[in-house]
Amino acid sequence: MTGGSGYDVIVVGAGSMGMSAGYHLASQGARTLLIDRFDPPHLEGSHHGEPRLIRHAYSGGDAYIKLALRADALWRELEEQSGEQLLYRSGVLNVADPDVYRYGERAEDATRHGIAAERLNAKEIRYRWPGWSLPAWFEAMYEPNAGYLRSERCVAAYRRAALQAGAKLVTGAEAAGIEAAQGGSVTVRTSKGAFHADRVILSAGAWFGTLASFIDLPIRAVRKTVGWFQPLVSDRRFDAGRFPGFTIGTRDGGFYGFPSIDGAGVKLGRHDGGVAWKPGERLAPFGSLTEDEGDLRRALEKNMPSAAGRLLQGAVCKYELTPDEGFIIDRHPAHGNVWIAGGFSGHGFKFASAVGEVLANLALTGTTPYELDEFKLSRFGALIS
Repeated sequence: MTGGSGYDVIVVGAGSMGMSAGYHLASQGARTLLIDRFDPPHLEGSHHGEPRLIRHAYSGGDAYIKLALRADALWRELEEQSGEQLLYRSGVLNVADPDVYRYGERAEDATRHGIAAERLNAKEIRYRWPGWSLPAWFEAMYEPNAGYLRSERCVAAYRRAALQAGAKLVTGAEAAGIEAAQGGSVTVRTSKGAFHADRVILSAGAWFGTLASFIDLPIRAVRKTVGWFQPLVSDRRFDAGRFPGFTIGTRDGGFYGFPSIDGAGVKLGRHDGGVAWKPGERLAPFGSLTEDEGDLRRALEKNMPSAAGRLLQGAVCKYELTPDEGFIIDRHPAHGNVWIAGGFSGHGFKFASAVGEVLANLALTGTTPYELDEFKLSRFGALIS
């Protein structure tokens, strides 16, 4: 599409957002190179440990809601293209102690955007899904058209689509630095050599802050755990198709989970908490810490006791947390031909299809139809160096 560099766009970090961006770039005819330090989908990224929730009535405001709705449409397009089911509309039940979180404003946002949502009390929840055991004062919002994504399958499907569209992929290449000439091309230096492009998209997950050279912005990489538990009952009440995806907000913490998919057990993870992790260090496997299972088991025993049977499997994944836990999608402040996407703070995967489209539009045209003010670096002020 353009002049003398090797590629139109290089995507550094070909995981959830990056692989989607690679597809959207290549499908528009851009000479696209994807670079990843691993071989996606893999066990080292934020997409590991499927599935992932997808919901639309989002607490982050209109920008998030519009992006979530677009992401849903693009996931369906990817399903049609791949011939594989990726999105399962199990519904998502968001449960909370009202002293911790209230759903009134989110329900109003849902109505305003035409998103189906129901307000439920604890009695109604227990009647509809007998697996719950909640205090009478708890409340909830149920999204019947929400559900879950098979995250690793999604990344694999975007990989196939990107390569079929003409993108190139270099795996096992650790990025060492990005050098942008003023008004010229960008060089990405890796363990497998240097690559050149007119523009670069940086979407390196937990390595994002280091590669973007935001020395003072405290993007924290955090080790997170998830577990799959064998229900104590045999009536299949927790099976996919009978039980929804869910979130739980209590004074004990914030949790999320999934029905038992293909007999794998009820999956539960904790959204808050976690242990600090430095990119490049060995990630301690599940079970290395007593609380890896303990945190999850206590939450199940308190809220869904009949799901709190034997631990069938445990896994670890990574969050990269911004100070406000909001996304970063913006032009690099020092390099006009470098676009950055990161800090997805443990709630970004559902948006990956749309974020990839946005990044491709920004890299190729400098514009996008979506309002991105919520995601700009400027909100961090002096923390950006």
